[in-house]
Amino acid sequence: MNEKDFAKSIHGRNLCVSCHRDATDIPHPPKLAPVSCRNCHRIESDIYLHSDHGKYLGKGLPEAATCTSCHGKTHTLLSSRDPNSPVNRKNIPNTCAKCHADKEKMAKIKLSEKAPFDTYLHSVHGQAFNAGNLNAAVCSDCHGTHDLHGAANPLSKIYRVNIPNTCGRCHENVRGVYERSVHGKALRAGIKEAPVCTDCHGEHTIRAVKDPASSVYVGAITQTCSNCHASARLNAKFGLSNDRLKSYQDSYHGLASRLGDLRAANCASCHGWHDILPSYDTQSSIHPKNLSQTCGKCHSGGQVNLIKGKIHGGQAPDTQWLIRFIVLFYWILIPFLISGMAFFVFSDYVHKALFPPAHPVGREVKIMRLNGPERIQHGVLTMTFMILAYSGFCLKFPDAWFAYPFQISNESLRRAIHRWAALLFAINGLWHVIYMMGTRRGRFILWNHLRPNLRDVGDSIGLLAFNLGLRKEKPALRYPTFIERSEYWALVWGSAIMIVTGSFLVFNDWALKYFPLWFSNLATLVHFYEAVLACLAILVWHLYWVIFDPEVYPMNWAWLKGRLRLGGKGRNQGSKPPAESQ
Repeated sequence: MNEKDFAKSIHGRNLCVSCHRDATDIPHPPKLAPVSCRNCHRIESDIYLHSDHGKYLGKGLPEAATCTSCHGKTHTLLSSRDPNSPVNRKNIPNTCAKCHADKEKMAKIKLSEKAPFDTYLHSVHGQAFNAGNLNAAVCSDCHGTHDLHGAANPLSKIYRVNIPNTCGRCHENVRGVYERSVHGKALRAGIKEAPVCTDCHGEHTIRAVKDPASSVYVGAITQTCSNCHASARLNAKFGLSNDRLKSYQDSYHGLASRLGDLRAANCASCHGWHDILPSYDTQSSIHPKNLSQTCGKCHSGGQVNLIKGKIHGGQAPDTQWLIRFIVLFYWILIPFLISGMAFFVFSDYVHKALFPPAHPVGREVKIMRLNGPERIQHGVLTMTFMILAYSGFCLKFPDAWFAYPFQISNESLRRAIHRWAALLFAINGLWHVIYMMGTRRGRFILWNHLRPNLRDVGDSIGLLAFNLGLRKEKPALRYPTFIERSEYWALVWGSAIMIVTGSFLVFNDWALKYFPLWFSNLATLVHFYEAVLACLAILVWHLYWVIFDPEVYPMNWAWLKGRLRLGGKGRNQGSKPPAESQ
């Protein structure tokens, strides 16, 4: 023993016999009896013996921490207020790490935390502590000192029911808010499933709210809440709805959030964080009288109509029939139209494969079908349509493989691409309307070529009958036929619907000022189904007649050169193309 070191220790004023009671004789025996700290520190020792460390020591586990393991050697033991003491606040993490950072030693006692010291260092508490903030939580703040117990022990500071009080020692204001919340009340009522601090924030993995790795980061909070609220067992036990997560994910908020838009509303945006209350509580942010203010945080001016609808999917009872009708309408319309198109083009392809057309294919008709402005309009339409279809379906199916480019970027990029393409699509549509109504050629084409007539019905039936072998002669079809006219007017109708419904979605806050929420939901529904219908029609109908039709394969180049190939998909066989105004 070094007398100077002993004099500096907290026991320096004590006589040797205070601890070594069998050293009364001089000289004393060379081997003295073991010293018991309990002789002086009775209360601390009793608490220790009932702790996990004490129990493991009683079981004979040599790795169990003893007094000297934490406080240091007896002859040099320092006060906890001394900066050099192993149990001084600034040294506690490293003191605990002497055992708890040893994976082999910890494997024997099977701790739930496999690397507790390492995870603590990366937590918000550990990072703050290492930055010099001695007020940041250290091991003993949460686990205790002499009274350390495992999480399964009701006496433990980290026992589930005790966690709010443990965390509340530092986060007192948050604890008060939590205790008044639906979760806090449930915990006090003895409901073991009620979430406590660690369920949302984690344990040794607690990170700052603004840290993307945090479980309460704005981009992760929905997944954290769904750990409980997507549980069929918990929902059944407490009478909660099973569709909360799905209905949110199917909404624009959920879809945008899944694509990485951190501005999109999440669970906490509406329900709150620690102050979550049921909707019937007048203090709740989702109580009817408070919804206007809650929604108004993002939807300024539109919250009046927004709160009249059902936020988590579905509709108000008086409009459910309309939404269901629209869904049923499209579920019937889309399969009927697309299957009809598919049957028609299949019959045409099979007939031409079995009975190839006799007329030559490949020579161009000299009359211009699409002039320069018309080809530009068609080119812009093609480009914007493909961009809109792709970026739109990436929103609807954000987890699909084809949405990968936006999964590694963000929702803001996808939204910008979609909206700028939509604006160009609308401008191109307006240009087309002005062109068709304001130019001599446009009016001629519109009135003489594209005007629907009853003959189109007979021609379509006749061509189908011919392809099926029910008619010997092919109808004398002149360009443009019912195929071009049906495509054109379907495009006009579909474009108008997409522009109108898309405008309601882009200017959502404005729409909510003058229309109820169900109107925006209806626009969303129609916008999606029209997009599905348009894409399938292009794939099944349009691409066949301009590419895969044996009479024009590998492609009808009129959209680039402006002139038709002889035969024009076989629809002007046996007759000259009609003259048109130039």
